[in-house]
Order: sequence, then C-alpha cells, then structure tokens
Amino acid sequence: MAVKGLLMSELSSGIPNFSVETASAVPQWADSQRALFDRLNDAAEEFVARYTRPDGSLIWREEWPGMDGSDDPYEGFQYLALLYALGGSERVGQLARQMWDSITWQWAQYGQIEREFDGYYDWMHHGEANLFHYFFGLTNPESLTERVRADRFARMYTGEDPLAPNYDPELKLIRAPQSGSRGPRMRVTKEDLGTHRGVLDSYHAPFEDMETSPFEEGKRLCIWSDPEVFEEIILLMNQRTTRGDVPLNLNASGQMTHAYMYSGDETLKTWVLDYMDLWQKRSQANDGIMPDNVGLSGKVGEYLDGKWWGGHYGWRWPHGFLTIIEPILNTCLNAYLMTGDQNRVAMVREQLDVNFHLGKDQDGVWHTPQKHFDSGWADYRPAEPTYAIHLWARTLAEEDKDRVERARNKHLEWNKVTIAEKPFSVKHYNTNTLPWYEFINGQFPDYPEKLLAANHRLIDQQLERLRSPDGDPRRWGTVDQILDYPDSLSMQVDGYAIHAWQEFNPVYFESLMQLMLGAPAHISHGGLQHSTFRYFDANLKRCGVPEDVAALVHKISKDEAHVDLVNTGPTERRIIIQAGAFQEHDFTSVVILGQGSSDSASSPVSGPWVKITLAPKCTASLRLGMSRYCNTPSYETPWSNRENWDPIIKPRNMED
Repeated sequence: MAVKGLLMSELSSGIPNFSVETASAVPQWADSQRALFDRLNDAAEEFVARYTRPDGSLIWREEWPGMDGSDDPYEGFQYLALLYALGGSERVGQLARQMWDSITWQWAQYGQIEREFDGYYDWMHHGEANLFHYFFGLTNPESLTERVRADRFARMYTGEDPLAPNYDPELKLIRAPQSGSRGPRMRVTKEDLGTHRGVLDSYHAPFEDMETSPFEEGKRLCIWSDPEVFEEIILLMNQRTTRGDVPLNLNASGQMTHAYMYSGDETLKTWVLDYMDLWQKRSQANDGIMPDNVGLSGKVGEYLDGKWWGGHYGWRWPHGFLTIIEPILNTCLNAYLMTGDQNRVAMVREQLDVNFHLGKDQDGVWHTPQKHFDSGWADYRPAEPTYAIHLWARTLAEEDKDRVERARNKHLEWNKVTIAEKPFSVKHYNTNTLPWYEFINGQFPDYPEKLLAANHRLIDQQLERLRSPDGDPRRWGTVDQILDYPDSLSMQVDGYAIHAWQEFNPVYFESLMQLMLGAPAHISHGGLQHSTFRYFDANLKRCGVPEDVAALVHKISKDEAHVDLVNTGPTERRIIIQAGAFQEHDFTSVVILGQGSSDSASSPVSGPWVKITLAPKCTASLRLGMSRYCNTPSYETPWSNRENWDPIIKPRNMED
C-alpha cells in the first residue's frame, strides 16, 4: 500500500490530507454497502412516487379528526433526509425537502399543525416527528429556512413566544404534558383522542379507581372503544393528568440542542442544563426514582393526591419505564454533547441503577420493573441493556460497559442479526443494537456482512409490500394484515391506517447508521443521531461519502477509533472525515495501516477533520487518535461557517 503524507496545500487550509494509492481487492462488505446505497436511492424515488400526487401532497384522507398521528407521516419519510446526509443522491435530498414541506402543509390543512409545528401533542410524539428536521441539520446547515424554523420551534418552549406559553421560566417547568405551537393543552377532548381509541384498547386502565373499567393488574384491559369507558377516562384525565410537567417533556431538550448547534446561542444550552438539573433534584429527593408528575406550582403529585406515580406517559400508563428512561437518556446525552462534561450523564446512570436494583431473579434471569401501580412495582421483564449501550457508546466508560454487561442473559440475541426471513413489522427496523455492541467490542467479526445482507432482504420485503395491491394508498381502507400475513401490524388497528407509510417504506438502513457512523441508531422518540464519525465529499462539498466510497467503523475507544474506507470505483475519490456527528471531537493522530504489514508511522494532527484521497479500488485502514467532547458542537461543515451564514429572520414585534 502506497501512502502519501500531509500535503502542504491542505495544511494551509487547516485540513491535513493523506493519499492512498495502491489498489487492493474490494472487500465484500464494501460492495454490499455501495449496492445498498444504489437500491435505497432508487427505492426512495419509487416510494415517494407511489404515495404522493403530482403536487407532492400525500394520497390520503380528505379530513383527519383528532391530534393523534400527526407525527406518523414525518416518521414515514424522515429517513430521506438522513440517507442524503450519509451520501444518498441529490434527488433523495430534494425528495426529503419536498416531503417535509408537503406533510407540514397537509397536516396544517387538517387542522393539527400551526406555524409549521404541531399545535399540541406530547413530547413522545413531538420527538418522533422532530427527527425529520433534526436530520436536516446534517445536510445544509446554512439553510436560512431550517435555521429560522429551529429557532422558532425552540422559542415555543423558552417562554419567549406569546402564542405558545408552554414554559414557566420562573419555576422552570413545561406547563402541560400536551403542548405545542398553540401553547399548553390543559384539557383534552374526545375529539383529541378519538382516532387512537383502537390502539389504547390494548392497554390497562390509566387510572386504578375507574368505575367503568375496574383495574386488575395484568388481567384486564381498558376498552377505550366503549363510550362509557371513554367518557370516564376523559373526565379523570382532565382532573388529574393534563396540567403540569412530566419527565417526557425532557425530550424538548432535543429541540433546544438542535437550535443551539445552528446558532451557538448559550441561552438554549442554559435552558437544557437548568431544566434537567431540576428534574434530577426531584429524582434524588424521591430515593433516586424519577417522579412522573409535577403540578403547576412545582409540587410533585399535586393533582394525584401526592403520588409521585400516575402521570401522563408515566410509571403507571401506558409504557412505564420506557417513557421515563428515554427522555432522561436523550437529555443527558444532549447535555454531555453541549458541555463535554461527563458528569452530565449522572441522571441517566442513577435511573438505570435504581431500576436495576429494584429487580429480582426469575429462573436465573434478572427482571426489572417497568411500571409502578398503587400496589407497588409491577410488570417485571428481563433487564434491558439497550439504553446502557446507547450511554456507553457515547461515554466509552467502563462503568457504563458494566451496566451493559450486567443485563447480559441467554434470552437476548447478542450474536444474531434480525433478518427478514419472513414478513415482519418492527418500527423503523432498528433492531440490532445488541449485535452491534458485540461487533464493536470484537466479538462478532462477520457482523457487517450479515447485517448488510439482512438490510438487502428488508428492502426486498418492503418493495414487495409497496408494489402489491395492498400498497395502493387508495385501497388502505380495506386492508387489514399486509399481504394477509398475520404477524404484520394491522392497518386497521386504529381504523385509519395512520402508520401505513412506515409499513410500506423501503428506505430503512440501520446497517449504514451503525457501520458507517460507529454508533447505534438514534432513539426513535426524539434522540439525535450521535456518531463516532461523519463524512463529506471533498470534491462536491456536500455531506456524505462520495460515490463509490464505503465506510466501516470496527473499533472505538476513549482515545482512538478505527475505520476502513474503500473506493470501490474506477475514479479517485476525496473524503473528509469529521470527528463526531456534530464536530464535538478533535483528531489527534492518523495511522494508515498496511494490509499484512506493520503500522505506518503515526502522523500528529489537530482539529475535527482529516481528508483522505483514495485512488481507484483502494482501501484505507485508518487508526485515528481522538480527543473526545473537546469542542462546542455545531452543524458547521468544512466549508460552511456560522460567521458567514445570513442572520435569521426575526418576527415583527407588533406590541408597540
């Protein structure tokens, strides 16, 4: 392998450049990855064409009653933006922009979106919808429209937007579980929840003293479809759970962090840190257990007779631990990103630990409680390592690795890739966090090939669905199980096929996220896509790997990471590697490893970027020294600096 060192022309621009010139056999994984890009680019065009009219609007209902589901079309098309950020075609980038605009317009016509943001919803669903515009930050950060949106959406939660008084800046609390561009929604109606009743029939009662639906742990469901039951639920919600703050609102930190990486506005970072600090204090005052409801006065249990459990999307209903731990994890990682202070992840460590120690052994497997009822802890399930993996992937701390390992048990598939051997439905198809963890720790060497093969099979499945008669959006009112397969999600579970775009979408690529970025896929309820590396095409000056280039991150540690870059094509390619998704790290050294030879000499470097020039059919095996979380995170790119961006447009002040 012929390697050239630093080129003086690049040193003057501040980005060190290395060249690799000796051709070698292209690895199988690299060909598979590039073929996946080609298939995804084509599938994206077919997907959009299948489900939109010539004007770009979605072929769907003429009306949509209720607040539920306004997140789902965004979820159905969000990966167009992320695919472009990884290296998808320019056409994919155009389709991503088209779909965000058309979805926003259409749901504004339905009456749920106002000023381009959901009028009111909880931050589980805001978080899901927001992923689409979070991903745009990784594409063209100089975009004035995106920066204005990010700032405007953030101000809806700082107390600065008079039309959206969601936040009490004195008490530092979000004033309702349901909030948005119209402000806090402190009263829910039958119309709000009417379209979701079929889904909620599958859960136990949200309250334990209901007259129409007696609560019986683990034995009785609450049938929201029953008019009398629904009437009582709405009454009790408005008395007990529609006012005040809940841990789920911590997901709003993603919106603040997103806007911060555009603007660098320190007030947004301060908002996140102050808000999470107050929640941590509440948890520490409650024996380390996060309370799930806070009244408008700031008192825990204010509308629930002093109980720290029972709030909206809290410990009792509907999901329990999931909607407690995910917003805590998202917020801690956002705070760590913005400060570089690992102490900022203490709150998620504390919650993982207390939940684990509340567990018990059942047949040799440690089970932890997912819910808390009036009778105490309940719904024990095998300890879940996924959240600890997300944490460890960012801190790389031994104590967080220990949190992963303590949840290891024989019932979890640590060395098996989830594959589409038969039709199946899993939200977003990001199902391989455990085997990725094994691979990145050297325990699953053939994981890349197996994962990429599984991703190809998934595209086969989704294209079959899309092209089938069931994939015709004009027939969705008559479709139940897709292609009559009983394990797929029922299209009529809520009577409206609101999740349909996710079910027919072929643009899924967990393999690219994990293998290229050196990180697990984002948490779907509002988590940013953190990563070890990010890539740019140095010739085209755009995000993502250049055409023909494949990338595989196969080792990460506190002070270095290993990545293979392969030019599978006949043309020289120039790639810029960034340290961290958001420029939060710096590179400290570069070693280019020879194939079957000893290491090259280590070249010292300094900064967030390194440029690699690859001759045709060349592989660069890089060992990159890193100083982690040493920079203020930013969406800036090697050629797009904040100081050169146009100032954001500010709204007119009409009070004078």
